[in-house]
Amino acid sequence: MNKLQTIDYVVFLVYFVVVAVYGYWIYQRKKRQEASTTDFFLAEGALTWWAIGASLIASNISAEQFVGMSGSGFRVGVAIAAFEWIAALSLIIVGVFFMPIYLKNHIYTMPQFLERRYNESVSMIMTVFWLFLYIFVNLTSILFLGALTIGNLMGPNSFHYVLIGLAIFATIITLGGMKVIGYTDVIQVVVLIIGGLATTYIALTLVAEQFGLGRDAMAGWKQLLEKAPDHFRLMVPKPGPDASHDYIAKYLAVPAGMYFGGQWIANLYYWGCNQYITQRALGAKLETARKGLLFAGFIKLLMPVIVMLPGIAAFVLYQQGQLQKEMAPAGELISDRAYSAILFFLPVGLRGLAVAALTAAIVASLAGKANSIATIFTLDIYRKYVNRGASERHQVWVGRVTILIAMLIAIACSWKDAFNIEKGGFDFIQKYTGYVSPGIFALFILGMFWKRTTTAAAFFGMFSGFILSIFFNDVAPYLRWSETPFYTVYATGKLAENGTPIYEIPYLICMGWSFGLTVLGMVVISLFGPRENPKAYETNSESFRVSPTTAGMIAALLMILVAIYARFW
Repeated sequence: MNKLQTIDYVVFLVYFVVVAVYGYWIYQRKKRQEASTTDFFLAEGALTWWAIGASLIASNISAEQFVGMSGSGFRVGVAIAAFEWIAALSLIIVGVFFMPIYLKNHIYTMPQFLERRYNESVSMIMTVFWLFLYIFVNLTSILFLGALTIGNLMGPNSFHYVLIGLAIFATIITLGGMKVIGYTDVIQVVVLIIGGLATTYIALTLVAEQFGLGRDAMAGWKQLLEKAPDHFRLMVPKPGPDASHDYIAKYLAVPAGMYFGGQWIANLYYWGCNQYITQRALGAKLETARKGLLFAGFIKLLMPVIVMLPGIAAFVLYQQGQLQKEMAPAGELISDRAYSAILFFLPVGLRGLAVAALTAAIVASLAGKANSIATIFTLDIYRKYVNRGASERHQVWVGRVTILIAMLIAIACSWKDAFNIEKGGFDFIQKYTGYVSPGIFALFILGMFWKRTTTAAAFFGMFSGFILSIFFNDVAPYLRWSETPFYTVYATGKLAENGTPIYEIPYLICMGWSFGLTVLGMVVISLFGPRENPKAYETNSESFRVSPTTAGMIAALLMILVAIYARFW
């Protein structure tokens, strides 16, 4: 296989220098205000709407999207793009309805929201949980999968060098604070989009060449539509009794019923109740925050072209007898090699740009996650329970030390191949967040919009959401209720380590039922409490009114979404 050449390293070095110099310039400009916690953790009032939107995307897109979603494009097709396109609609909802509540009440962290709305115990439980989730699941998996992907391109025995390099690069950016992160993310997103589109263009030209149509990207696109029509349907019909295990696997990933529950819960929790994401907008004015979220929504519409389409192209090429060598190394899923297989065919120099795009996505995600870890620990644990009288400058340094410790833990957990690539880093993150997001989202949505929700109901929601997720994912498939009015159990065709068959319910269906039953339980418990909880947030229709500019952006976003779904439904 072709590896990176000298010119590729030069292109990558240029990217690194540009980001480093720009980040240092931003840091020097804000150096006098660095002792402020709101400036370090939130860049209060400093980020423009386009910087907020770019930072949201840079933090969201990482190696698990490039590898995992491209692999899903190889296996499933355009249906997996629902995760991106529904996210665009979710960003509208978060901007219009969630942000006014956060900003009006000066909410800086998600645990702070829970403490004010419920009590300190609810907040503390969730604080500890989020720290563990962010460090041991998100930060570690992003670092591992990123090092593995780039290491595959750089050659054998490079994994640990890349691992350390990514961690150091991300740490340097993170230590500068949210303003440095936010503005360097603009460069990261530009590199990500340019490098990603270049890879997609090459993938389409490879398809065109395979069918003797020259280096014509549009001809390649038409061949994808012709040779893989099943990969261009947003709705995967329910499997029949004679469905193959491959088809069942597709349905388990993107069931038709996801549009009635799980898909919305996953997206609204991620974009609206997740410190890692909301932190970018919590330091801005409402109009700026809304425009930033909507700008991110427009970029999300483009993401499937960058991270999914190369996977479909790899599928068509693979069906034609191409990429066999590049996509089938021992011990790895074929589909998870789809994106890197395409990268091997990029011209010298452009391959370096593609690696820079991957690095930009990984580093931005690592920096954003590390900053969120530092914010939650410093503001919700250290300042409240360890040193109540800590100065602003002292808290900033505590945040920096927290960043270093979190990154060292992530390196240690990734060092000896903590993750099995056969399971996939993307699936690893989705699995664990899917167990907890129904309960957490129930706490937030009822806490925001139903004044009667009680603290007792919140405690119920925290634990019942998790318990119900375990039941639907790990218990219900083995109750021999293969077909019920609520769900269908499918045989995956795989065997557990003890030799027994593995059965599954689509996890997005599990999320829907876990959320619905949790909300029902919380409502029943709250009905035994006061008619209006004194801790309820005040809301009115005026809070949700949008400016003409914002309304125009929302209308444009909705029209594009309608056109996309009308085309591929």
